[in-house]
Amino acid sequence: MNFSKEFTSAILIIGNEILSGRTVDKNTSFIAKWLGELGISVEEVRVIPDKESVIISTLNELRKKYQYVFTTGGIGPTHDDITSESVAKAFEKKCDYNKEAYAILEKYYANSDFNEGRKKMARMPEGANLIYNEQGSAPAFYIENVFVLPGIPSYVELMLPQLKKVLVSGKKIISVSCDAKLRESSIAVDLSNIQDKYPDIDIGSYPYSQEGGFGTVLVMRAVDEAKVLRCKEEVEEMIRKHTSN
Repeated sequence: MNFSKEFTSAILIIGNEILSGRTVDKNTSFIAKWLGELGISVEEVRVIPDKESVIISTLNELRKKYQYVFTTGGIGPTHDDITSESVAKAFEKKCDYNKEAYAILEKYYANSDFNEGRKKMARMPEGANLIYNEQGSAPAFYIENVFVLPGIPSYVELMLPQLKKVLVSGKKIISVSCDAKLRESSIAVDLSNIQDKYPDIDIGSYPYSQEGGFGTVLVMRAVDEAKVLRCKEEVEEMIRKHTSN
């Protein structure tokens, strides 16, 4: 659900290792929750391979569709790290060594081999702005409305807070939940009626099975806290009605 037409985003996960199942993506959840706190709704998440043509076409589509795009992965030192070069081509910019990023890396590797792979991490689209890495060596970057982050979750978590001063944000997205010890199918009709009554609230229904029993977690999300709480009260009343039957 688009909570604010002015503040929307997409997350683009880049990496063959994600698609193959060798690596589990942990960045999407953190980024989405962090953006939600700023009132920026994540409307779409895509996972794509380390393939230049796919990165370029997907990025160009998403950056025109949403206010912000956050990419993760593919900005390391190896041959398959092609995100920076691909982003540059998407923006029709030259990809070259960023002087400040190069100096940071040169200093970091002063007592070791500052090889071509490590130098590669300083290559960025012309005009890119740095996102500093306080824990590691290589900075990430952003250009216009595209924020290019590393794939390592701990680095992403350190870098994102720097962007608060850059992003134009909206009202915080409020999220509340109810745990119904009921099968999803038994409350589907009533839940649909509540959703119709509150079109501005995103009501999610997530069934689960636990210790031989069934249940459904109902999540309500919107920027209007009072309305979310009223909706929650009606959902709780619906749960009580079905539980007593």
